Amino acid sequence: MAILVGGDTRLLCQGLTGRAATYHMARMTAYGTRLVAGVTPGKGGRNHLDAPVFNTVREAADATGANASMLFVPPETAAKAMIEAIEAEIPLVVVVTERVPVMDMVRVRQALKGSKTRLVGPNSQGILVPGVCQVGVMTTVNARSGVVGIVSRSATLTSEVMAQTTRAGLGQSATVGVGGDPVHGLSLKDGVELFLEDPQTEAIVVIGEIGGYGEEEVAEFVAAVRPGKPIVAFVAGRHAPLERRMGHAGAFSTEGGGAANPKIAALQAAGVSISPNAALVGQTVALQLHRAKSEPIRSL
Repeated sequence: MAILVGGDTRLLCQGLTGRAATYHMARMTAYGTRLVAGVTPGKGGRNHLDAPVFNTVREAADATGANASMLFVPPETAAKAMIEAIEAEIPLVVVVTERVPVMDMVRVRQALKGSKTRLVGPNSQGILVPGVCQVGVMTTVNARSGVVGIVSRSATLTSEVMAQTTRAGLGQSATVGVGGDPVHGLSLKDGVELFLEDPQTEAIVVIGEIGGYGEEEVAEFVAAVRPGKPIVAFVAGRHAPLERRMGHAGAFSTEGGGAANPKIAALQAAGVSISPNAALVGQTVALQLHRAKSEPIRSL
């Protein structure tokens, strides 16, 4: 099983003929992802990476049956591209573009209401189902099929936790990057819900950071449903100064909220296990699975 993407994913790429898209889409297709179309306005009728290129998303979807889109589009035109995919009723749209203007994303969020599209990103590293499908720009070196679902705001920490859970012999059912921009689609809570419904996933890792209230939403949800699967969280930025961005556009805390320690306290109060630092996430997951299953832990 997998969440969001899998062997039946038929991917189109908006901005396929650009340099970044060419590089990353070649990596994805080598991994096994099925690229069925590209969309670049004005370049319809060509072929690129052995896929036909169309002028519009609607044309590409109608001709190829694409059920997912990945955007490699500059920030100033990303919202227009997202809305085009939403209006074409593409079920899944993954956006790697970073720092899309906030008001543009407000328009995208309005377009999503009542639509058939699930948006992941912007500023997402994408979605990976190890050994099956890669719709993203993440490293796959340490990815192994397994039982841990990872939903994260940080691409770097996702790679680190992926390596740790692989070393622990647990592997990953999937990894999902919700993105680090302040306004985005899929939330940390949405990711947790999807993993709770996935029979392959036996434990969930939530990687948060300062800014926003996504981690608090996870805490409220977990407190309400009391899930049977172990959930481990790590929140980056405990020592970050107020009113200073920490990498991502959305990683920004003020006196009014968004700091790491209140997020950690809320998650802990809801019953989520907190990893004390980034290096111990894999060990913490192994411990929680051991307690849940009463089985011996592999040597780490």
